[in-house]
Amino acid sequence: MKIAIIGANGKSGSNLVQEALKQGHDVTAIVRNKEYKNGDVKIVYKDVFELTKADLAGFDAVISAFAAWTPETFPLHKKVAKHLADALSGTKTRLLAIGGAGTLYVDDKQTMVMDTPSFPAGYMGVAKATAESFSELKGRTDVLWTYVSPAGDYDANGARTGKYALGNDHVILNSQNESYISYADLAIAIIDELKNRNFVQKRFTAVGERA
Repeated sequence: MKIAIIGANGKSGSNLVQEALKQGHDVTAIVRNKEYKNGDVKIVYKDVFELTKADLAGFDAVISAFAAWTPETFPLHKKVAKHLADALSGTKTRLLAIGGAGTLYVDDKQTMVMDTPSFPAGYMGVAKATAESFSELKGRTDVLWTYVSPAGDYDANGARTGKYALGNDHVILNSQNESYISYADLAIAIIDELKNRNFVQKRFTAVGERA
């Protein structure tokens, strides 16, 4: 498949690039940073908000690994989701957006992770921002969106075990009763979803084991 990965130079993005190449896909990296170099992929140097319908035409899937971590940039999560959904509206190109775990439910769809007393205050800003990107997508029927919620402990340094378990809107736990997944294993789950098509216009989450 022809896949565009936005934010390919970030931690999630670089894992997605590696996994997509490993599975034999044709990858285009979309990055702002002109310093980014990767001889294995095509590179488009553009800000996400400069991407047009024409830029994204011809891809089977666009994966957004966009992330913003400061209070000033939190509103960009929702804006990026809307901009990409608008650009892909009415097309057959899938849009996969990586968000946060804060909107996963811990019970029968009453209480989200971010509403629990133990949720760390320091993460509330980014949790609310990614919740807005999810709400932006989940009401749309004009675009083939999929929203990805990582496990609560999303480990940049974790190993690629090659195994994962999938869930929908609820927190799921591994054999150690942990909400955990490595960046590498979540990348496998996302690239696998491109061929499996289990979560079109749905959200999924995934957990893995610590190596």
